[in-house]
Amino acid sequence: MPLEHTLGIGDHQYPPVGPDSGRKVFAHYIVGLACGQPPERWDRDIVAAELAGLDGFALNIGPSNNWTITQLDHAYQAAERRVGFFLFISFDMAAGSWSVPQVVGFINRYKGSPAQMKVEGKPLVSTFEGPDWATNWPAVRNETGGICLIPDWSSLGPYGVGQCLNLIDGAFSWDAWPKPGQSKMTTVEDLLYKECLRGKRYMMGVSPWFYTDLPQWNKKWYCSSESLWHDRWQQVLHLMPDFVQIITWNDFGESSYICDPSPSQVVDGADKYVSGHSHAAFRAVLPYLIAAYKSGSAIVPWHGPDTAIAWYRTSPVGAQECHGIAWGQGGTVPATHGTRDVISVMAVTGRPACITVAVGNSRRLTLETASRNPVSYFELPFDNHTTGPVSVSLNGRKVTGPEIQPPHGDGRASLNAVAIHI
Repeated sequence: MPLEHTLGIGDHQYPPVGPDSGRKVFAHYIVGLACGQPPERWDRDIVAAELAGLDGFALNIGPSNNWTITQLDHAYQAAERRVGFFLFISFDMAAGSWSVPQVVGFINRYKGSPAQMKVEGKPLVSTFEGPDWATNWPAVRNETGGICLIPDWSSLGPYGVGQCLNLIDGAFSWDAWPKPGQSKMTTVEDLLYKECLRGKRYMMGVSPWFYTDLPQWNKKWYCSSESLWHDRWQQVLHLMPDFVQIITWNDFGESSYICDPSPSQVVDGADKYVSGHSHAAFRAVLPYLIAAYKSGSAIVPWHGPDTAIAWYRTSPVGAQECHGIAWGQGGTVPATHGTRDVISVMAVTGRPACITVAVGNSRRLTLETASRNPVSYFELPFDNHTTGPVSVSLNGRKVTGPEIQPPHGDGRASLNAVAIHI
C-alpha cells in the first residue's frame, strides 16, 4: 500500500504554485525525540510533509544524544529519495554546550547532500537560541567554506538581533504565540524584525497551538490560541516573509505538533494530554496557504479539493481548575482565564460552499463560504451543558470527531486541542 494511504491523508494532486518565488516553508523537527526511530518513519514523515506542501524540515539537534548522527543520516537519505525536499540543521543551543568542531563536523557531513537546503549556494544553518555563542560563527564559516546563518536569537528581541547583523545572514523568530495575558497573536515583533534586519532574510514562526504541563521541566503554561492557525497564516500572507518555519512537526510535549501521532516520541507526562488528540488535520489546509504564500498574493484561485478542518478542546474549561497552568510563558494569570470554549473551523473551497458544524444534537451552526476568498473561518461556542460528538459537514460529506464531554470530576483542565478534517 502506498505511504500516502497508510497515512490517511489521500493522494490529491495539487495545482502548481507558479514561478518559483524563492519562498519556502519548513517544519521544525525535534530529532532528540527520534531515539531508535527506523528509517521508514523518516520516509513516512517526508511523504506526509510533501503532501501538505512543505519544502523541508529544520532538524533540531542537541549536543549530547548518541543517536543524532544515525537519525540525521536516516533523514538525509530519505530526503534524497524525494527530489525537492530539503533539510537543514537547527543547533539547539539551549540543550547543552557545543564546541566549534562539533558544529563544523555536522555541517560538513551533510553540506554535500542534494537534500541540504542551500541559499545562494551555501548550506542554510539555524539555531534555537545561542546568542552567547555568536562569536564562534566566524570560525564555523571559515572551516565549512561558508554558510547562510539564520539563527533564532529571540531572547535578544528584534533590536538585539539588529546589533548582530555582521554575524548573521538573517533571523528566525520563535515568537509564534500570543504573549501572556493576550488572546490574539500580533505582527508587532515580525515588523520589528523586518525593520531591524535591514533587508536581510526573515524567517517567520507559525504554530497551531501551545500547551505544556511538564512540571519536571518547569513547563506549565498555555498560550491563548483558539484562532491561531488561521490568524497566523493570514499574517504570513500579509507580510510575505522570506521563509516560514512551522513550530513544530513533532513536539508533542508542547502540543504544537502537526504530524501524525507517534507514541514513541511522546515524552513522559505528556501522554495524558496527547493521547487521543491528533493534530494531523491542521495540515489539510496547508496546500492552499503555501501556494498563496509562494505566489505572493493572499488570495489565489484554488482548484484543489475543498476541505474543512475543526479544532477544539474536548471539555469546557471555564468552570475547571488550572492546577498551576499559567496564561502564557512567564504569565501569572491562570490559564483558564485566557480560554474560550469554541470549536474553530477553517475551510478552503474553490467556490462558495455550505459548511455545518454541530455538537451532538444540542448546538449547530451553518455558514456559506465567501465567493472571493477561498479561506473561511468561523467559530461555534459551547459551554458546560454542551456535550456530544463534534461533526463537520461540507458539500454533502461529513466527518465526526471526539465528543465534547462534561468537566472531569477532578476538576482538572485539559488544554490541548484535537483536530479533524473533511
